[in-house]
Amino acid sequence: MPQDIPASPTHFAVFDGDLSPEWFGHYKNAKALAVDTEAMGLIHGRDRLCLVQICDDQDRVCCIRIARGQSEAPLLKELMEATGIEKVFHYARFDVAAMASGLGIAVNPIFCTKVASRLARTYSPRHGLAAVVSELVGVDLDKQAQSSDWGRVEELSEQQLAYAANDVRYLLPARDRLEQMLVREERWSLAQRCFLCIPVFSDLDRFQYGSIFEHRA
Repeated sequence: MPQDIPASPTHFAVFDGDLSPEWFGHYKNAKALAVDTEAMGLIHGRDRLCLVQICDDQDRVCCIRIARGQSEAPLLKELMEATGIEKVFHYARFDVAAMASGLGIAVNPIFCTKVASRLARTYSPRHGLAAVVSELVGVDLDKQAQSSDWGRVEELSEQQLAYAANDVRYLLPARDRLEQMLVREERWSLAQRCFLCIPVFSDLDRFQYGSIFEHRA
């Protein structure tokens, strides 16, 4: 474990339905926030959003449990749509679509570590979160709880919550390393343009268009 990243979050909280005003206050002045989601599956509209995780550069991690049938989270929406705060995801395309489908949130602006990794780490075929974090941050993530029942939001296990927290705790340092690599390889401008396209691809996924850019009859 890197010396500057403790084994457990410095501050950790679990909320039902939305951020607390206190934690919203912690996050609202951040330059960047790491964000992730958990859902019942991968098909938007069928598989509901269950959990949203957030971490700032002070290692303050919260998990917001989203109830079945919930359609809004005002403080989370304000935070995710704040144009002065960069939201950092790994495979943002899914998370942005999940929050749009589940809570009507239009996330902006966005940094995706998966897209950045594919542009910067062209020497590697492995661009999953575990591989990126292992190489760039020096942490081996435990992904055993990845495929589990996130719909039991009131009864999430300690293992599930620990997994959810770790999926955001290392995104900000990974993001910084990837930006350095992209700048060095003169691909930073291309990456920024890719990030601007993510909401479009997320909407195409939500409305089940698939890839409309393929050349086929």
